[in-house]
Amino acid sequence: MRHQLTALFWRVGLAGALVCGIGLLPWLSRTDPALTVLKARSVEREPTREVLADIRSQLGLEEGPLRLLGQWTGGLWRGDAGRSWISGAEVTPTVLQALGVSLLLMAVALAVAAGTAGLVCARTLHRQGRRGRAGGSGSAVLAALPEFLTASLLATVVGVQLGWLPALGWYGPRWTVLPALALGLPAGAVLGRLLDDLLPGAFAESWARAAAARGLPRRTIARQAVRRCVPALLPNTGLFVVGLTGGSVAVEQIFDIPGLGRTTLQAALAQDLPVLQAGTLALVLLAAAATGASRLTTRLLIGPALRDGALPSLHRPTPPARGIRPYLYGGVLLAVVALGLPRDPLALNTRERLQSPSRAHPFGTDALGRDILARVAHGALDTLLLALAISAVALAAGVLLGLLPRLSGPLVDTVNAVPPVLGALLVTAVAGSGPVTPALAVLLVAWAPLATHTSALLRQERAAQHVTATRGLGAGSWYVLRHELLPAVLPPVTRHALLRLPGIALALASLAFLGLGAQPPSPEWGLLLAENQPYAERAPWAVLAPAAVLALLGALAVSAAGGVRRRPGRRTVAAAASVERSARARELVGAE
Repeated sequence: MRHQLTALFWRVGLAGALVCGIGLLPWLSRTDPALTVLKARSVEREPTREVLADIRSQLGLEEGPLRLLGQWTGGLWRGDAGRSWISGAEVTPTVLQALGVSLLLMAVALAVAAGTAGLVCARTLHRQGRRGRAGGSGSAVLAALPEFLTASLLATVVGVQLGWLPALGWYGPRWTVLPALALGLPAGAVLGRLLDDLLPGAFAESWARAAAARGLPRRTIARQAVRRCVPALLPNTGLFVVGLTGGSVAVEQIFDIPGLGRTTLQAALAQDLPVLQAGTLALVLLAAAATGASRLTTRLLIGPALRDGALPSLHRPTPPARGIRPYLYGGVLLAVVALGLPRDPLALNTRERLQSPSRAHPFGTDALGRDILARVAHGALDTLLLALAISAVALAAGVLLGLLPRLSGPLVDTVNAVPPVLGALLVTAVAGSGPVTPALAVLLVAWAPLATHTSALLRQERAAQHVTATRGLGAGSWYVLRHELLPAVLPPVTRHALLRLPGIALALASLAFLGLGAQPPSPEWGLLLAENQPYAERAPWAVLAPAAVLALLGALAVSAAGGVRRRPGRRTVAAAASVERSARARELVGAE
């Protein structure tokens, strides 16, 4: 009970600190909120001293930020989140309406993600965990596609050119299909890869072998194997719930959806603090609800086994996957970079603008006549090195914080409630604008899924039978952590980090697409996609080239992740051989 109260106070304190930090955003960034509000209300109006003074008087800015925070917090107990500084409308109905739109979109996107995850795992479910040819290239491509690029292609091709579904607005169920596909396909690919990573361990457990020996239907065994693996995925699914609700800013912008992400973005850019604080608070409460639901579901599924320490381990030592695919993908990526580095990425030639691919320009040219191959190759150095550095730091931070779930749990919920755009604005306000700001903004949230994954795996691994036996033999906590827990948890978390490597590059790309990342004439991949996206219909190669390289990076990350496995030691191999001999002996005795 004491630990639960401590976690509750820690969670409330973090949420309060986040909301207070947002309330201080204009003062932290050293900008005049009256001037920002005036520009948001009317661009043409002259910002005279009298006009700005009148706005300060209307909003109560002269009383200071602490007084404004106190007034806003005091109104929450009555359900009053104040009025918008821009429109003057009541904030509570506005935020609740936007939240309802985002929750509906999130629900449909989760359905798409579930179907996508099922397709990703279909081969493993059909083979019942038996070894076969390693796959995952298709899911890697899906996971690596930028949401805003997928949304733009769906809106242009399916919505405008083919006219099958509406591309703009929010007027009924048909308007949810395209944005849900843009959000659900990448999320389902990531969840599917994580589930596919756990399924072989479930099929190798004794209950699965016994069920197969008794002749139970393969569909029943597969369904129970998925049920066995779901508890390890529920915390990350909760993160996707919050991310799809508040982090789908680019998709809502493209499809003109009045959701919470778009509302929060507009409020952040206009420094409409009442709307921004209410939207962030709604996301924090949603994160807490998703965490509570995932914990309750986990307890219902495997609660007794966790309590009694009788849970089999899903992460048994297995030999690393071998294949030529990582070398093939890596060789193609290196070849692209090597061919493009000698070219000038900044050379302009307006007479050759939007040229199709040719011998002189293998990837074509952009709207300014610059060689796209050169820009992709030079941008690879910045994008890949930065994404690798962020992934490494996020992996280290995620594992370390995942070892302390009581500390990291509420922190993960609070951090995950911050949309990437808002995180970039907060980092800009504290650290200032610069080339490092996007990296800090992405790193601010990149560690959270890895910490959640680490905590979930550790919780189940601590309840494993071999860990219980090791403790019964007198092993100390440090020995169990170093020899039993970390060797079982680190490989899957590292594979998860590699799987999210393209996602790190996509997060940087999304910030660039929204104007908060790299600035022209930088050849960063996200900026290439943002610059060329308006010309996707006229010159599709200008968008497909950087998108294809991102997909290639995703395929490389997934194929390379197959080699990160817990290698069986000598004692493990000997024990496995002994168990196999004993099983064969029992079979022979039974046959006689």
